[in-house]
Amino acid sequence: MKYYDFFLLLAVTFLLTAAGLSLAGGSDYVAPCIILFSIFLAFSFRGYEALKSYTYTVMILGAVTMALYYPHYFREWGDFKLTRLITPLIQLIMFGMGTSMSLQDFVGVVKMPKGVLIGVTSHFIIMPLLGFTLARVSPLEPEIAAGIILIGCSPNGMASNVISYLAKANLALSVTITAISTLLSPFVTPLLMNALAGAFVEIDAWHMMWDIMKMVILPIGAGLLFNRLFSGKIQWLDDAMPLISMFGIGFSIVVITAAGRDNLVSIGPILLLLVLIHNLTGYFLGYWSARLCKMNERDCRTIAIEVGMQNGGLASGIAKEMGKIATVGLAPAIFGPLMNVTGSLLASWWHKRTS
Repeated sequence: MKYYDFFLLLAVTFLLTAAGLSLAGGSDYVAPCIILFSIFLAFSFRGYEALKSYTYTVMILGAVTMALYYPHYFREWGDFKLTRLITPLIQLIMFGMGTSMSLQDFVGVVKMPKGVLIGVTSHFIIMPLLGFTLARVSPLEPEIAAGIILIGCSPNGMASNVISYLAKANLALSVTITAISTLLSPFVTPLLMNALAGAFVEIDAWHMMWDIMKMVILPIGAGLLFNRLFSGKIQWLDDAMPLISMFGIGFSIVVITAAGRDNLVSIGPILLLLVLIHNLTGYFLGYWSARLCKMNERDCRTIAIEVGMQNGGLASGIAKEMGKIATVGLAPAIFGPLMNVTGSLLASWWHKRTS
């Protein structure tokens, strides 16, 4: 534990140094201090059970800081634009999602039809309409505002399953809602984007449908087949896939941040506030939509999490395929890390309360 306390002391030292340099006008050295603060803070979190779940998010914040201050390192290497890696990384993440699933995950539709129907319906109604409303009232330029709608129209991500487990919610229901919403996304997401975001940015629904098919259905299908044939037989790959997925999500966020750095510097606080409102309101309305349908507490928690948490990686991939990663892709890049923080806090709060 002493090592972790030392890391925490170093983190506080670098944070205070960054604050002092900022006040003194030493801007050239503020970024390295913030980056080192994030690294040592993440290391220190490993020594505290209540903070372990925030380690990855803190590391992402440090990486995002690097991308904001040194964007040229994350835009291209030579003649190769790093944004070209986003789609393959999303496909790899979805393959990993498939390897962690089985046909049993879809049995919940039969076992819990009411919960699945309410969860999926609430997800694809509440978040898209919230995104559309926030985009309409925001002062953001249309393409950036369209990113808020895009993240709202996206399916759930695997992070919601982890948060449901931590919150003592209905994990089986969570996994099933995630699986169903993901499989529906190639059809539902383009239609919703065409209806809600068409006034903000040009939407080619058919092209988007194919993009989501190749980023979601094909990799997940391959992952399911792999799981069926080789589950437990290639242990190193089973162990590596979660780490690969975390790297892929983190790398995508950094590349998007670097690509849209100029926009983020000018509108970052506004976009962050809008994304936070989107996320928190999703939890609130998701919970009460289940309450109105007379579902039990565990199921209400599950649906709140499934509504409020989105697949930011997929939304980023869609933005990239649209050729608007530096504008439409900004809201998904912010939403991903932010929802992990709010979701972890919500799970911790619920975990301490009996169902």
